[in-house]
Amino acid sequence: MTKISVVIMAKDAEETIVETLDSIVAFEEVILYLNNSTDNTKSRASKYKNVKVIEGEFIGFGSTKNSAAKYSKNDWILSLDSDEVILPKLLDEISTLKFENINEVFTIKRDNYFLKKHIKHSGWGKDFLVRIYNKKNYSFNKNIVHEFIELNQDTKNTVLKNSFKHNAVTNINQFLQKVMNYTDLAAKDEKTCSFLVVLLKAKFAFFKTYILQLGLLDGWRGFVISISNFNGSFFKYTKRYINCKENF
Repeated sequence: MTKISVVIMAKDAEETIVETLDSIVAFEEVILYLNNSTDNTKSRASKYKNVKVIEGEFIGFGSTKNSAAKYSKNDWILSLDSDEVILPKLLDEISTLKFENINEVFTIKRDNYFLKKHIKHSGWGKDFLVRIYNKKNYSFNKNIVHEFIELNQDTKNTVLKNSFKHNAVTNINQFLQKVMNYTDLAAKDEKTCSFLVVLLKAKFAFFKTYILQLGLLDGWRGFVISISNFNGSFFKYTKRYINCKENF
């Protein structure tokens, strides 16, 4: 694990960071980029010999992840969030990769957990993400939220066989906080000048999650996720509506 660096962006992640860092002790270098963190994330991370803590500002998810990657000594990057865990089978698979073709990226399936239960529907079940890339050739886009690695026509995209774990929701308060934070960020992207659009978008978000994406098969958790998506859509577009009306 000497040719690839793990890069993590984090803020107030003391609940999940230990499990994350425990899963990547085999890597020689881990960059933990903290942005305005006020809890014990830094002190907990400092106990790991392979972790280098960098503190900087949050400038949107995409741009901040690119800034964090600049501190790695390796060009090959494994990008993780502070609530994600590399499982043993995936770790073994990564250890066999050659990292020779800078046009190659690696896509990994993410298994999302809600209060310790693996969610297989609700839009969370088929979650494939490019997470290994060469920073000389690739980077995240500049999206404030919902960032992703920008590919091109020369990209060789290899899908790995094994998945990693995402502790998406460890408590309900955290879930509500995420909705508030993400809607604040997403509201900056554009404006919505019709409140009818707000209502239709929110209703469709619930219908899509609970019916079309079979959230009903995930029990009460699926219903909570569907309600959360309703709320997220409603408040995102409401904030955009308010931003529009403020200019009238």
